[in-house]
Amino acid sequence: MSIATDKMMPLPGVIEPRWWTGTPALPRESFTIDCSQFSMDDGDLRPDSELSRQMNAMYDEVGLLYLINTGLNDLQTMRAFATLVVKDEMRYQGGANPRDDLQANVYEVGAPLQAWLHYHHEMAYIGQSTKLLGFLCHKAVRDKGFTFVSDNLRATEAILATEFGQKLKELGLCYHRNLTDRDAFAGTEQIGVYNHWQKSMLTDDPDEAESVARSRGLEIEWGPNRLLKTRYYVSAFEYFPMLDRNVLYSSVADDAMWFDAWPKVMHLPYDDRPLKLTFGDDSELSREEKSLFVDIYDRFGIPIEWNVGDIAIICNYRFAHGRPGIHLKDDEERELGVLIGEAYERVGDLADKW
Repeated sequence: MSIATDKMMPLPGVIEPRWWTGTPALPRESFTIDCSQFSMDDGDLRPDSELSRQMNAMYDEVGLLYLINTGLNDLQTMRAFATLVVKDEMRYQGGANPRDDLQANVYEVGAPLQAWLHYHHEMAYIGQSTKLLGFLCHKAVRDKGFTFVSDNLRATEAILATEFGQKLKELGLCYHRNLTDRDAFAGTEQIGVYNHWQKSMLTDDPDEAESVARSRGLEIEWGPNRLLKTRYYVSAFEYFPMLDRNVLYSSVADDAMWFDAWPKVMHLPYDDRPLKLTFGDDSELSREEKSLFVDIYDRFGIPIEWNVGDIAIICNYRFAHGRPGIHLKDDEERELGVLIGEAYERVGDLADKW
């Protein structure tokens, strides 16, 4: 199967993801339910319905669920079906990178379509993460705009078999974020901006912003022009209670290279970009280590080939997710709604769960 990834011209020295090997890491039938066999009416929305039973059994078994041929085109109806599995939705309380609402309780993706989004685990860079995500396909373009997921259980085994993986296990990571001040950029073109701290922390008060940041496990420091610098030291892995084992829970998505194809930020030198990833002792990751980090996830990639009405539920422990850049023609639209699942406090890895 050939899938167009709508590649842009890579920049010199950039490590561009491959996304997959050309063969899905899991057979499609292991995580897909064809909903043409169901009415997709109120009866199927009952928690005790056959559809609900199949959805929850497949999600529990695999950690990935993909509903196709739903016949749905309304985000709120899609959300209702997704919540048969995503039962406890997170309400954004500040500290993370925020998303705007598409509709009530349905968020936008929160990134420019032109930029590729490296494989990542949602909200790994703060103390409160999420257990799962839901994606709702509202608008789609044939043969492009796909999302990719990577089998994180196999990625964990693969990275731990390397010297780099053992280094991650020993040193952990530090997530560096530099949040700009909205007022400092007032009236200017928003060049080099990722998130203003006012939007990320949901406050205009610097003291309250500090309080929110610390409540999310972040160390903070103020820089010039009220630049809010946050630091989060944590394991590169996370204990997953369901399988009683540590799993990989980090990627280059939280490094400056996240912006290699990001309009209005990609021109900045790495040291001036809003994100940076270092080892937990503040030492730098080498280019070779970052390249291996990207490659590990690419080895176990699986495409989600969106059509309108499709719904995907992704376990944030068992799968990473990302996508290539997307360049639409004037008459094309691509829109996914996002559900953020149940929140939990990160514990990092447990010493006896390797």
